[in-house]
Amino acid sequence: MESPDSKSDKSPPPTHKLETEQSEPEPKKLKMSTTTTSDDEDTSTATAAPETNKKQRYKRRKIAIFFAYCGVGYQGMQKNPGAKTIESDLEEALFLSGAVPEQDRNNPKRYDWARSARTDKGVSAVGQVVSGRFYIDPPGLVERLNSNLSSQIRIFGYKRVTASFNAKKFCDRRRYVYLIPVFALDPSSHPDRESVLASLGSGNELVKCLECSERGRKVVGLMGRRIFESKGTVESGITSSSGDAIEESNIKEESRAYLENGENHKFTSESMEEAKVVDDSRASEIAAVEAEIPAQNEDTVEKVNLQEGAKGGGFFYGEKERESFNRILKYYVGTHNFHNFTTRTKAEDPAAQRFIVSFNANTTVTVQGMEFVKCEVVGQSFMLHQIRKMIGLAVAIMRDCAPESLIEKALQKDVNINVPTAPEVGLYLEECFFTSYNQKWKDSHEEVSMKAYEEEAEDFKMKHIYSHIASTEHKEGAVALWLHSLNNRNYPDLRVVVGNEDTSDGRCSEMENAVE
Repeated sequence: MESPDSKSDKSPPPTHKLETEQSEPEPKKLKMSTTTTSDDEDTSTATAAPETNKKQRYKRRKIAIFFAYCGVGYQGMQKNPGAKTIESDLEEALFLSGAVPEQDRNNPKRYDWARSARTDKGVSAVGQVVSGRFYIDPPGLVERLNSNLSSQIRIFGYKRVTASFNAKKFCDRRRYVYLIPVFALDPSSHPDRESVLASLGSGNELVKCLECSERGRKVVGLMGRRIFESKGTVESGITSSSGDAIEESNIKEESRAYLENGENHKFTSESMEEAKVVDDSRASEIAAVEAEIPAQNEDTVEKVNLQEGAKGGGFFYGEKERESFNRILKYYVGTHNFHNFTTRTKAEDPAAQRFIVSFNANTTVTVQGMEFVKCEVVGQSFMLHQIRKMIGLAVAIMRDCAPESLIEKALQKDVNINVPTAPEVGLYLEECFFTSYNQKWKDSHEEVSMKAYEEEAEDFKMKHIYSHIASTEHKEGAVALWLHSLNNRNYPDLRVVVGNEDTSDGRCSEMENAVE
């Protein structure tokens, strides 16, 4: 038999139950990042323990790390055996900083490593994100990481994330920026070599382009190694538009002869003859901007002039040019098959289908006295060289080397076109977005975004990335060299027939025929 006392023990007090039901639960505390310690982190014993036992007593935490880097000298972001990469340097810094134990060194799968974007060789980033399970204690992980990294890589901070978070899978969109010099959009700036030779002795001499046009010949190997067999076999020379091999020494002698004889070869392109008029209001704006530009030394000024070449009436990125460039870039927006804008991906491969959210070029920036157009593209994901090829074809169209309709043709599944690839130096990853994740976990976790690091990121961008892009163009003329190779001889696919209309009578063809 059960005693009365036992029965009373089994029934809970009614008043206590009512109080529990009426009381509201306390709101969840956000899992904070950086130097703060969470409630579930027990570090009191670890602090007093010997140095060798600290890593064992601390708990690993799933975090998203925000950082930036200048890609010069690196073979891209992704780790590649035998190559210097951003990822290999970062993994080593994590180990040296105590975030990764000895047994997990060089084994990123053990700490659930993931990256938001895989940038190519020479490409930089301002808002790159990686995730993994790391030891974030004792406080000061960011400082320890930066002390073990070169000045080209800068850690901004980290955020605590859910155990299932993956920087690659949870990234909704990525925003890239390509800085293209304004002179690259000017059809009369840095034409091909034949046009340079034809201009000697005329009022529109391009003497300063002689050297860079010669170095910029794609078939010599500087701008790429692809040689079109249909144009003739070339071993150690240069292929002419007729398919004959021309020795490089002959080209130099030809240049010297033009200079010595001073023959009056005139540039036949119509746009070189028509000077562009700058209105008074725009002229005053340009004068105001030039007044703010710091004085450059003599060498720098010389290289700016070399890169800009003969501008005629003074090309600038005005409203008309902005509308034209944005109209061209808008062709890429939406879901398309980008198999012509990458390598090693066939048209039948589902991976060739990509979605571009937006693509515009509304603003310009001036760095070290050189003006650049800021091309911003947002997409779900991008393939190898995709952005550089999209920029390459858009620039070719702006320079009248290809018809505007060629973009639509290049996006077709059953068409194969060799698309120009713009230099890697002007491209950088600006930000990765995690919109869906932030919406789902906003009540329990911090927002995964660059908002807290915007000021630091801007400083790094101006100091390391923008300055590198401008100085490289000043010293090496990467874009200028590329422009000299941007013609129908090196890219015969730019000469297309749309319906019954032959589009080979564009500006680049005129340049090639100038000396024939």
